Amino acid sequence: MSAILYPVAVDAESALAAPLGRAAREREARHLAAGEVVSFVTHAVGPDFVSRDAALDAYAGKVEDDRPGRLVSVAPEDRFCRLAELAAQVGGRRPVPPLARPVLKDGRRWPSAPAAPVATVWRLQVSFWKVGARVEASMDGPQARKVRRAGAEADRDTLNALTRQPLRALRPQQPLDIGLFEVRPPEAPHTVIADE
Repeated sequence: MSAILYPVAVDAESALAAPLGRAAREREARHLAAGEVVSFVTHAVGPDFVSRDAALDAYAGKVEDDRPGRLVSVAPEDRFCRLAELAAQVGGRRPVPPLARPVLKDGRRWPSAPAAPVATVWRLQVSFWKVGARVEASMDGPQARKVRRAGAEADRDTLNALTRQPLRALRPQQPLDIGLFEVRPPEAPHTVIADE
């Protein structure tokens, strides 16, 4: 099985047009970037398309096309692009779908679907190794579960930073217990033997 060779570039446009090279692993990407720090990212690039067919026509050969009569299969190592359906922007921002709250009315648990669906557009998503400074997650901030349990209202940027933190344990992991019919022999205390 061959791995996907992701482009190494400073931004998504140059990843499509003229990457520094292509690499499957971070070590190879760092070597192509002359030792600079690289991070794996996925960015949207190009214009919005109203239909999937229009997006597939615009990016022919970059993404897989499964339409009858126009079948295109991309090589496994070249699958770093994909089409994504996104909510259309209204007033410069993508709309947030309304929160569905449970309703117990006339024997129904959930409310009926909204009358008009959200308008969507199709964009090309490019995954690549981004060359440049990586934002390191801070280990000294509060854990997300503690902030959530405290009930404090957090703004969008705070929540975004909390989701990018590495997972940390509440306390150090305790040693594993041994079973009721298992013993540690005195000559080899690092092994557990079944004693029946």
